[in-house]
Amino acid sequence: MKTIFSLLSIPLISFMSCAQQIESEIKAETPVTINYTTEVIVSDLNIPWSMVLLPDGSMLITEKTGEIIHFKNGVKTNIEGVPEIYLRGQGGLMDLELHPNYENNGWIYISYASSEGEGDGGNTAILRAKLSNNTLVEKQLLYKAGPNTKSGQHWGSRIEFDNEGYLYFSIGDRGKRDVNPQDITRDCGKIYRLNDDGSIPEDNPFINTENAKTAIYSYGHRNPQGMIKNPQTGAIWINEHGPQGGDEINIIQKGKNFGWPVISYGINYDGTTFTDITEKEGMEQPLFYWVPSIAPNGMTFISSEIYPDWKGNILVGSLKFEYIERLVLENDKVIKREKLFEGIGRVRNVLQAPDGYIYAAIEGLGIVKIIPEN
Repeated sequence: MKTIFSLLSIPLISFMSCAQQIESEIKAETPVTINYTTEVIVSDLNIPWSMVLLPDGSMLITEKTGEIIHFKNGVKTNIEGVPEIYLRGQGGLMDLELHPNYENNGWIYISYASSEGEGDGGNTAILRAKLSNNTLVEKQLLYKAGPNTKSGQHWGSRIEFDNEGYLYFSIGDRGKRDVNPQDITRDCGKIYRLNDDGSIPEDNPFINTENAKTAIYSYGHRNPQGMIKNPQTGAIWINEHGPQGGDEINIIQKGKNFGWPVISYGINYDGTTFTDITEKEGMEQPLFYWVPSIAPNGMTFISSEIYPDWKGNILVGSLKFEYIERLVLENDKVIKREKLFEGIGRVRNVLQAPDGYIYAAIEGLGIVKIIPEN
């Protein structure tokens, strides 16, 4: 199944306050039309949250409802041994990531909503396991946020490894913005950093802070649902959902406070304000933010020779507006935006895979492969 779409660049609108300083460097580009082909390679998926390519070219895909699918040679097989999933609201079976040394150790990392632990309801968990005969084996729970809550909001959750082999993952604020994000003695609204076996790195920023959750690496986050390593610098970049307006891209830094909800470029969904400031000493400014919100999900840097005009750019999925957004970077600043594949559907993830091709997970459609026109 193949579909032709056109790429249409769109200028950025201007914002107020210090947003003008951020956005004054962005140049409005003349729209350019470029044709691409998208090929549906895995069809009939409901909410495919994540996907990874295995060394043999097959693919693992998570369905939010609790299935891991192994797609190989055109055949979909459900993986056995998936942990029990607490399916509620935005929570379910979420991200997948392979260990950087997967070919030798076989570790697969999974984020999911779990009811294990204190209290009714659930919270985000990180587990690793190996795959044997389409069954998850040697399962090890590495982290379980607490306490549980029946809220269906803001679970996160993406997983990424840095160049040193540390494991990063995100957990959203779970809808408790005035309680969790600014308190390092509590889970949620944080980016976490572990060793690959789940132990706490000795140089984590709050390792010696009394009562702190020592896995925390940065805090003051709302709901990060995109995470990727910058292949040029090795830094971990995230995108996160704002409220109405104020979705952000942030470069994660050790021990830093990213401000939510004390500072924000967004407002409440009912149009009222919850903060009147967009900056404060001791709190990080985003690299970029969106107003209006696009509901970003998934994130990938393009380094592949298959897309030479996109090298060094970022692709981000939009759940709200049902397209993929290309962000052109220059010295870690966004200088241009383009809307790709408008109307394709709610984009849950976007990935440049080891084969060099870009894949996107589309709700109600499946996994599509982006193929440049010759």
